[in-house]
Amino acid sequence: MATPRVFPLSCVAQQYAWGKKGSTSEVACLLASNDPLAQIAEDKPYAELWMGTHPRGDAKILDNRIAQETLGQWIAENQDCLGSKVKDTFQGKLPFLFKVLSVETALSIQAHPNKDLAEKLHLQAPQHYPDANHKPEMAIALTPFQGLCGFRPVEEIVTFLKKVPEFQFLIGDEAATQLRQSTSSDTQAAASALRSCFSNLMRSEKKVVVEQLNLLVKRISQQVSAGNSVEDICGELLLQLHRQYPGDIGCFAIYFLNLLTLQPGEAMFLEANVPHAYLKGDCVECMACSDNTVRAGLTPKFIDVPTLCEMLNYTPSPSQDRLFPPTQSPGDPYLFIYDPPVPDFTVMKMEVPGSVSEYKVLAVDSASILLVVRGLVTASTPAAQAPIPLQRGAVLFIGANENVSLELTAPQDLLLFRACCLL
Repeated sequence: MATPRVFPLSCVAQQYAWGKKGSTSEVACLLASNDPLAQIAEDKPYAELWMGTHPRGDAKILDNRIAQETLGQWIAENQDCLGSKVKDTFQGKLPFLFKVLSVETALSIQAHPNKDLAEKLHLQAPQHYPDANHKPEMAIALTPFQGLCGFRPVEEIVTFLKKVPEFQFLIGDEAATQLRQSTSSDTQAAASALRSCFSNLMRSEKKVVVEQLNLLVKRISQQVSAGNSVEDICGELLLQLHRQYPGDIGCFAIYFLNLLTLQPGEAMFLEANVPHAYLKGDCVECMACSDNTVRAGLTPKFIDVPTLCEMLNYTPSPSQDRLFPPTQSPGDPYLFIYDPPVPDFTVMKMEVPGSVSEYKVLAVDSASILLVVRGLVTASTPAAQAPIPLQRGAVLFIGANENVSLELTAPQDLLLFRACCLL
């Protein structure tokens, strides 16, 4: 009997302090929907659901016809399932990790190195940078999802310098003047000025940061108590971050970075050297296989301010430019493709109306992982002995070039996400 190349997976839920608690978390809800035996602790933060191969969270195979317990073990013995190009390009490994994230507390001011910098950091400090790979990421919102991404236009930052004297104090007069004299149209001058301003902020003495932040929090709190709007200085967000991370320099980063609220289906792509932070909400995330993150605030983890300030892309851009829209497949009205400019991964979203009885999943020359977010189907393949029932939270591994047909078994709309590698 041939070894199955399409099979369900049991994935790994990670409990980090920044996650949403219990059934408020999309991670916990997907986990409970797919596993009736899962006991969701309402006081525990369910932060991430990992779908793929990783030393700290390798998915388990739910098919008693397959001897290997984990997906990583199975792929090592069945290299052809990856697809010929993927196998050769990524040395016989699945090149991406697919996740669901549920964020309640802000998740660090950070950026990810390119491959050259990753190799250098790994050699210098392997305890903090555990591999030599880059880590581009894409986040696609499942619920309204708030995050920071990339540097704001210069004009917006200059406005904050005028309205937030505590921010201006930490930047310093010389750097602030340099920024005012630059414009977003002169990207080189703007980037140079932004580098000076951001570096001054992030290298500020801790005592001074706490003093200025306390002054700002007091002023905003008084305005809120008086019933005045503080929207023009992101006052509510500043108070929220200060409650989560009292006295943290990262609270001031909101005046440098674009604030985005993604609606379901909207995405942002986080290429190398782009500063970002996740603030709140649920998303599907896909990333290259790496644990390299350079952090500088809003985190209890290791902070590396010099590396972050040196590596960042300081080119300013408006918030709408940070959105990464998908393209609709010309041959499939229900398929939307998020294809970033990196070789490691592509994400597909499938929204199939409940009136459709059968949906054929596009065959691609890559191993892929399929997540059911909404709907009830059975999956079948030409070689399968029996259909595989899938419901909300189900995860399916699909080998390269496999034809999979989904039969909708309930008259409700179907929402699927799929990670693959389109070389």
